[in-house]
Amino acid sequence: MDAEPEVMAYIMDGSVPEPVEHREKLAQRLALDHGPGLGIWSVFPREEPRRFLGWVALHPLPGWDDIEIGWRFASAHWGHGYATEAAGALMHHGLATLSLPRIVAVLQAANQRSRRVCERLGMSDAGPCRAYGGPCVLYVRERP
Repeated sequence: MDAEPEVMAYIMDGSVPEPVEHREKLAQRLALDHGPGLGIWSVFPREEPRRFLGWVALHPLPGWDDIEIGWRFASAHWGHGYATEAAGALMHHGLATLSLPRIVAVLQAANQRSRRVCERLGMSDAGPCRAYGGPCVLYVRERP
Protein backbone atom coordinates (compact mmCIF):
# COMPACT_ATOMS: atom_id res chain seq x y z
CA MET A 1 0.00 0.00 0.00
CA ASP A 2 2.73 2.48 0.95
CA ALA A 3 4.54 1.70 -2.32
CA GLU A 4 1.70 3.40 -4.23
CA PRO A 5 2.54 7.00 -5.22
CA GLU A 6 -1.19 7.91 -5.00
CA VAL A 7 -1.37 6.67 -1.41
CA MET A 8 1.77 8.52 -0.34
CA ALA A 9 1.05 11.78 -2.19
CA TYR A 10 -0.09 13.58 0.99
CA ILE A 11 2.07 11.74 3.53
CA MET A 12 5.12 13.71 4.72
CA ASP A 13 7.03 14.78 1.57
CA GLY A 14 4.91 12.62 -0.73
CA SER A 15 7.66 10.18 -1.62
CA VAL A 16 7.34 6.41 -1.66
CA PRO A 17 9.50 5.00 1.15
CA GLU A 18 12.46 2.74 0.61
CA PRO A 19 11.05 -0.80 1.27
CA VAL A 20 13.57 -2.24 3.76
CA GLU A 21 13.80 0.90 5.90
CA HIS A 22 10.01 1.35 5.74
CA ARG A 23 9.41 -2.23 6.89
CA GLU A 24 11.68 -1.65 9.91
CA LYS A 25 9.99 1.65 10.84
CA LEU A 26 6.55 0.09 10.40
CA ALA A 27 7.46 -2.81 12.70
CA GLN A 28 8.67 -0.31 15.33
CA ARG A 29 5.49 1.75 15.00
CA LEU A 30 3.25 -1.31 15.34
CA ALA A 31 5.15 -2.46 18.45
CA LEU A 32 4.91 0.97 20.09
CA ASP A 33 2.65 1.31 23.14
CA HIS A 34 0.45 4.29 22.25
CA GLY A 35 -1.39 4.20 25.57
CA PRO A 36 -4.50 2.48 26.94
CA GLY A 37 -7.16 2.06 24.26
CA LEU A 38 -4.97 3.65 21.58
CA GLY A 39 -3.15 2.08 18.67
CA ILE A 40 -3.33 1.05 15.04
CA TRP A 41 -6.06 -1.22 13.67
CA SER A 42 -6.02 -3.09 10.38
CA VAL A 43 -9.19 -2.91 8.30
CA PHE A 44 -10.64 -5.90 6.46
CA PRO A 45 -13.99 -6.17 4.63
CA ARG A 46 -16.68 -8.26 6.32
CA GLU A 47 -17.23 -10.31 3.17
CA GLU A 48 -13.49 -11.12 2.77
CA PRO A 49 -11.94 -11.00 6.25
CA ARG A 50 -8.47 -11.95 4.98
CA ARG A 51 -8.23 -9.08 2.46
CA PHE A 52 -6.30 -6.13 3.93
CA LEU A 53 -7.79 -2.76 2.93
CA GLY A 54 -5.77 -0.37 5.06
CA TRP A 55 -5.56 0.87 8.63
CA VAL A 56 -6.93 3.42 11.08
CA ALA A 57 -5.08 4.81 14.08
CA LEU A 58 -5.71 6.66 17.29
CA HIS A 59 -2.47 7.81 18.90
CA PRO A 60 -0.75 10.78 20.55
CA LEU A 61 0.11 13.48 18.02
CA PRO A 62 3.90 14.00 18.33
CA GLY A 63 4.71 17.34 19.94
CA TRP A 64 1.09 18.04 20.93
CA ASP A 65 -1.11 17.22 23.92
CA ASP A 66 -3.78 15.82 21.60
CA ILE A 67 -4.80 12.41 20.34
CA GLU A 68 -4.77 12.12 16.57
CA ILE A 69 -7.01 10.00 14.38
CA GLY A 70 -5.63 8.84 11.06
CA TRP A 71 -6.22 6.40 8.24
CA ARG A 72 -4.54 5.03 5.15
CA PHE A 73 -6.04 2.71 2.55
CA ALA A 74 -4.80 1.14 -0.66
CA SER A 75 -6.03 3.24 -3.59
CA ALA A 76 -8.11 0.34 -4.95
CA HIS A 77 -10.31 0.73 -1.87
CA TRP A 78 -10.86 4.49 -2.03
CA GLY A 79 -14.38 5.77 -2.54
CA HIS A 80 -16.15 2.84 -0.87
CA GLY A 81 -16.68 4.43 2.55
CA TYR A 82 -14.17 2.23 4.35
CA ALA A 83 -12.19 5.15 5.81
CA THR A 84 -15.33 6.87 7.07
CA GLU A 85 -16.77 3.69 8.56
CA ALA A 86 -13.58 2.53 10.26
CA ALA A 87 -12.53 5.98 11.46
CA GLY A 88 -16.10 6.64 12.62
CA ALA A 89 -15.97 3.56 14.85
CA LEU A 90 -12.60 4.69 16.17
CA MET A 91 -13.89 8.23 16.76
CA HIS A 92 -16.76 6.80 18.82
CA HIS A 93 -14.31 4.61 20.75
CA GLY A 94 -12.10 7.60 21.53
CA LEU A 95 -14.86 9.99 22.58
CA ALA A 96 -17.34 7.60 24.23
CA THR A 97 -15.26 4.73 25.57
CA LEU A 98 -11.98 6.51 26.34
CA SER A 99 -13.69 9.84 27.22
CA LEU A 100 -11.08 11.84 25.32
CA PRO A 101 -11.89 15.56 25.47
CA ARG A 102 -11.14 15.96 21.76
CA ILE A 103 -9.65 14.17 18.80
CA VAL A 104 -7.66 15.90 16.07
CA ALA A 105 -6.56 15.12 12.54
CA VAL A 106 -3.73 16.86 10.74
CA LEU A 107 -3.46 16.68 6.98
CA GLN A 108 -2.05 18.52 4.04
CA ALA A 109 -4.42 21.24 2.81
CA ALA A 110 -4.63 19.79 -0.71
CA ASN A 111 -5.78 16.37 0.55
CA GLN A 112 -9.43 16.80 -0.39
CA ARG A 113 -10.36 13.14 0.14
CA SER A 114 -9.21 13.18 3.78
CA ARG A 115 -10.81 16.57 4.33
CA ARG A 116 -14.16 15.06 3.27
CA VAL A 117 -13.64 12.11 5.63
CA CYS A 118 -12.96 14.57 8.48
CA GLU A 119 -16.18 16.42 7.67
CA ARG A 120 -18.17 13.16 7.59
CA LEU A 121 -16.72 12.35 11.02
CA GLY A 122 -18.14 15.61 12.38
CA MET A 123 -14.76 17.29 12.63
CA SER A 124 -14.36 21.03 12.14
CA ASP A 125 -11.63 22.75 10.17
CA ALA A 126 -9.63 24.64 12.82
CA GLY A 127 -7.24 26.22 10.32
CA PRO A 128 -3.56 25.93 9.52
CA CYS A 129 -1.03 24.39 11.89
CA ARG A 130 2.40 22.76 11.85
CA ALA A 131 2.81 19.06 12.54
CA TYR A 132 5.25 16.37 11.46
CA GLY A 133 7.69 19.11 10.46
CA GLY A 134 5.50 20.88 7.93
CA PRO A 135 2.39 22.95 7.27
CA CYS A 136 -0.92 21.16 7.81
CA VAL A 137 -4.60 21.80 8.32
CA LEU A 138 -6.02 20.92 11.74
CA TYR A 139 -9.41 19.26 12.10
CA VAL A 140 -10.97 18.91 15.54
CA ARG A 141 -13.90 17.11 17.12
CA GLU A 142 -14.71 17.83 20.75
CA ARG A 143 -16.50 15.40 23.05
CA PRO A 144 -20.12 16.56 23.50
